[in-house]
Amino acid sequence: MSYDEGLAQRIRKLVADRSGLTEKKMFGGVSFLIQGNMACGVLKDEMIVRIDPEQHDAAVAKPHVRTFDYAGHPMQGWIFVGPAACASEVGLKEWVDTGIRYALSLSPK
Repeated sequence: MSYDEGLAQRIRKLVADRSGLTEKKMFGGVSFLIQGNMACGVLKDEMIVRIDPEQHDAAVAKPHVRTFDYAGHPMQGWIFVGPAACASEVGLKEWVDTGIRYALSLSPK
């Protein structure tokens, strides 16, 4: 699979100054990890964002957001954010920050 390199580059700019940041190929796309925990990534033309599982239902109720379903396995606490929801820099930053906050709440790996 491929991923939207332009979207990945926009995310790179937002996370460039984060300590503990690594970039890794995952799910056929690219993922951004903080302290070893995935925060967000890009698969095809969508973002993947890791969120607090307790916030899952509220997140997927938003426009252009759906449950991350990889190979037929829906994952609670993981969402796809469609291109329309991250087209603006403000929208993209909101989703990146959401993923980073959750990744930082987890124990480092």
